[in-house]
Amino acid sequence: MLARTPAELLFVCSSLAQNLGSATAVTLFDEVAPQTVAWIRVSIAATVLFALARRRNNSLRWTRRELKLLTAFGLVTVMMNVCFYLALERLSLGKGLTIEFIGPITVAAWRTRSRRNALALLLAVVGVAVLGGVEIDAQPLGLVLILIASCGWAAHIVFGAHIAKLGRGPEALGTGLAIGALTIAPWAMLSSGPVWSQPSILGRCALVGVLSSVVGYSLDQHVLRRVTVRRFALFMALVPVVALGVGLVVLHQHPSPIDYFGVAVVVTAVGIQDRN
Repeated sequence: MLARTPAELLFVCSSLAQNLGSATAVTLFDEVAPQTVAWIRVSIAATVLFALARRRNNSLRWTRRELKLLTAFGLVTVMMNVCFYLALERLSLGKGLTIEFIGPITVAAWRTRSRRNALALLLAVVGVAVLGGVEIDAQPLGLVLILIASCGWAAHIVFGAHIAKLGRGPEALGTGLAIGALTIAPWAMLSSGPVWSQPSILGRCALVGVLSSVVGYSLDQHVLRRVTVRRFALFMALVPVVALGVGLVVLHQHPSPIDYFGVAVVVTAVGIQDRN
């Protein structure tokens, strides 16, 4: 079924899951430290992915080269998540996603080789800027954190593409996320008390892990096996578009005419780019 589904639709579903996960994570920050939410997220995601791998009787044995790749993926992914959540304490979700898009834009620009793709990239930048605005509400630390997350997002795409080529699905993702979770465990566990004393908080953290990491990252792997890294990076322009839809349906936040213009520009950018 997934093999017959258009890559663009798979990415939209991934983005929808990750946006819903981010919105849920934001609601937790008054009760749990952002780094703890990120740690629980990747830990639960790794557990679910390992369970899926065991169900398929897949081996968890890795070569030294593969283990290095998975370690790099896990570290940059956890760093990206922690910095993104810390930034969301200071910036709105829309502004954070817009600034974080600098990372994918850089990847797309680095791999752009034609005028058509350059035009698509330019339109994506304009559309995302329209959707997110340019002000950052005088939050220098939030800006620094989101820029670090942006670098992590770029690295996440590149390493994720290499992992997708391994063709080992949940066990590869699970191993990478488990390594990342272990690296921040000593720090994140210090503020994890509320998670263990209130089942509702643990349940919401688990929901974030399933939506953002299990569903989102698994669908991303399917997309990365079918499209180039450049094209996938430009797909990221759809993330704020999906966020706008989530805000409309879930939060009843009605977009302005300029927002609809931004959506049209982004969709045009994704549509006109080369397929290779």
